[in-house]
Amino acid sequence: MRGETRTPSTSPRISMTTIHVGCQLNYVVHSPSIFLLNCAVSQNSHQRVRAESLEILPFQPVEECEVGPLGNRVVRLNAPPGELQIRYSASVDLNSETVDSNDVLESSYEHLPGDILSYLNPSRYCESDKLYRFANGEFGHLVPGYSRVTAVCNWTFEHLAYVPGSTNSSTTACDVLLQRAGVCRDYAHVAISLCRALGIPARYVSGYAVNLYPPDFHGFMEAYLDGRWFLFDATRLAPVGGLVRIGTGRDAADVAFATIRGEVGCKEVGVWANDTNPMDQRLSPDNVQTGVSSA
Repeated sequence: MRGETRTPSTSPRISMTTIHVGCQLNYVVHSPSIFLLNCAVSQNSHQRVRAESLEILPFQPVEECEVGPLGNRVVRLNAPPGELQIRYSASVDLNSETVDSNDVLESSYEHLPGDILSYLNPSRYCESDKLYRFANGEFGHLVPGYSRVTAVCNWTFEHLAYVPGSTNSSTTACDVLLQRAGVCRDYAHVAISLCRALGIPARYVSGYAVNLYPPDFHGFMEAYLDGRWFLFDATRLAPVGGLVRIGTGRDAADVAFATIRGEVGCKEVGVWANDTNPMDQRLSPDNVQTGVSSA
């Protein structure tokens, strides 16, 4: 039944693995500048930071604060002119609850918690209000639930070309749909916009991804179904069970890995995410479509 909410009849299958993640960011600072870094792993019930470190060369004092309603961890750094190297690393216990996606339905509007409602609204990069007719024409006839979000992600994957450099900081979901090309953040923005147009709360997640090639920060999404959030990655570039959350927001504007005020040049960005158990089939590059509860 459309809009019905019920508890999955199959108990979640909980598994845990340890992931080593991190990044190295090298800059040339031309004038006194302020950095807001959003590269530290988020702490929640599905991922626990066992150990982490942040190195700033040359040394500069930093201030960590929580930003936004979801408490994204942001590090503030005041940098003088000169070379600047930032290195972050963490060891993360990742708990994944894999459920039978056939039992996951959509939550009706009247049963959505108040703090979830904002993820139905259009945002800077996700113009869901412009896509209502298109989304309902393509997906309105499908059975509401996890399978319909999967269909949205499948459509996004099949109709977009992954082309590095094809978009920039001003490119929106509608722009991407017109040019049919983008990168991970664009795939996420399109899928989020289509879900919101269908009445499914959806939001953007930035993070690290095991087996992502080439290694980089990754953008994916999660949809609110049956009273909880589920991860999805429309790019199919990495296994969903190996996604490690950094930040969460309405779209990528809320979770840039570095926001800089000042005259700064970026020399190098290096990112890594390694599974400590290479035999874990859940993190196989072929296992990219798994029902994983994320929050």
